[in-house]
Amino acid sequence: MTQAFGRVVVCGVGLIGGSFALGLKAAGMVREVVGIGRTRAALERAQALGVIDAISTDWAEALQGAELVLLAMPVGQMDTVMAAMAPHLKPGVLVTDAGSTKRDVVEVVYQRLREHLEYTVPAHPIAGAEKSGAEAARADLYRQRKVVLTPLAENKPDAIARVREAWAACGGDLAEMSPQEHDRVFAAVSHLPHLLAFGLVHEIAERANAEQLFNFAAGGFRDFTRIASSHPEMWRDICIANRHALLAELDTYLTELAWIRALLSKADGESLEKLFTDARDARDAWLAGRFNSEA
Repeated sequence: MTQAFGRVVVCGVGLIGGSFALGLKAAGMVREVVGIGRTRAALERAQALGVIDAISTDWAEALQGAELVLLAMPVGQMDTVMAAMAPHLKPGVLVTDAGSTKRDVVEVVYQRLREHLEYTVPAHPIAGAEKSGAEAARADLYRQRKVVLTPLAENKPDAIARVREAWAACGGDLAEMSPQEHDRVFAAVSHLPHLLAFGLVHEIAERANAEQLFNFAAGGFRDFTRIASSHPEMWRDICIANRHALLAELDTYLTELAWIRALLSKADGESLEKLFTDARDARDAWLAGRFNSEA
């Protein structure tokens, strides 16, 4: 078995950070998890639930004897947190993160952790839920889910390997990308869908007959808008951080909507049916894991 970590520090003990802690614990890969964050109430709740073993409100204290740090707070907080953590990081302490954007996180790493680049390995677990907080954390959240690493040129090979071991212990299926490729890919398949779901719910809620509309909304609306129940602060930060790639994806989608509108305007049922069929077949192939082989 891979050697377990002694002390792991998790900054942000909600769904993402809490699930990382529980995953390591379930795998027998950690002796002690210390939680640190903005509010003591959230830390106490996580400790009461058994997500973390100890609470710290001071980086110097939290990092005493630490072997691995996970930064699992919204990406908009990365700069502040890394600046506070940096003076207390000892050589050899591994740092990874769970940010949904990577170019901005890597930029902050170079600014704030430039003395620690060999051991800082950015990552993004492709898993989540519409609910947040320690109550939502679970040990199997990352099981058979992709975890993308975006290693730095300065990373030591053994640091990358050890961070891979940590995420793999939680069940993750490891992959690697550059930060730029990562942000382009997830603008299309993650950030844009969230933006659309938030936008649709907001537009319906602003109508004069919103109560009537929500009263009659059923499965289709629920399924399409499920992710609009996601953490607003986190998704604000993601959208702003990746706005350039997201704007490009939004423009592409608006072009698609304009084409669909033209088909509707012309009552072109044949073209609409072909569009719907192609979309259904692509989605079914993706769900069955056949998309790449059929493309």
